[in-house]
Amino acid sequence: MSKIKIAILDMYNNFPNEGMRCIRQLLRRTELTQQLDFSIDTFNVRAVAEIPDLSYDIYISSGGPGSPLQSDEAWEPLYFDFIDSLFAHNKSNERKKHLLLICHSFQLVSRHLEIGEVSQRKSTSFGVLPVHLTEAGHQDLVLAQLPEPFYAVDSRDYQLTDLSPERISGLGITVLCMEKERPHIPLARAVMALRFSPEIIGTQFHPEADGEGMLRYMLTDERKHQVITAYGEEKYHEMVRLLADPNTIELTESIIVPSFLQLALIALREPALA
Repeated sequence: MSKIKIAILDMYNNFPNEGMRCIRQLLRRTELTQQLDFSIDTFNVRAVAEIPDLSYDIYISSGGPGSPLQSDEAWEPLYFDFIDSLFAHNKSNERKKHLLLICHSFQLVSRHLEIGEVSQRKSTSFGVLPVHLTEAGHQDLVLAQLPEPFYAVDSRDYQLTDLSPERISGLGITVLCMEKERPHIPLARAVMALRFSPEIIGTQFHPEADGEGMLRYMLTDERKHQVITAYGEEKYHEMVRLLADPNTIELTESIIVPSFLQLALIALREPALA
């Protein structure tokens, strides 16, 4: 296979983060294990309105801080034009473009497609939390190897709820997983992952988060103080315990993004073999 072109859409708006490190780490790991040659470019979408063209094979659009609700920032129409052009390309071309949408990007595209209610939560969802697969999620090739429930790093002030059945049916979108049930709380249950098309998948959580790196970060004095101040000592110790468990975040990290990349690489080979 010739060199694979990959675009990372950095949605962090120049804020310090662990997400970009994790994404690059998973790309390097896949490049080595698959013995391939990746050409990787990063586009600073929100800070300087950098948007990739359609010459890339695989796109990963990251999480990020702040509100996914409508704004008048210059990058937003450019980003949505890119999303629309990628969907349109896949409808009319044999060689498809593959896209993974993470957290903030997932919220933005869900709002853009008007598939449900993207709104601010009553309180921040933060921690290593259980996520429940739907029937479609159990069958999805990216998620099928995950246990029920699986654990994911969740960090969000906004959420997607109240999907429009007519809209998602018309667009061919399937719900892959949901947040934990909270029967004692009369609030809508958030959607945690969607299959937008055979080539495009999005998650509300952070599938790129690595247990070992996140644990190391969480054990620093600065981060420990931040989490305890914001969420309490009990939440902090629960996160440390779950991050240290190889069957939680380490397992999720080893499955979702690598499976997305592997399936994209297989699909990219097929037109050349036809």
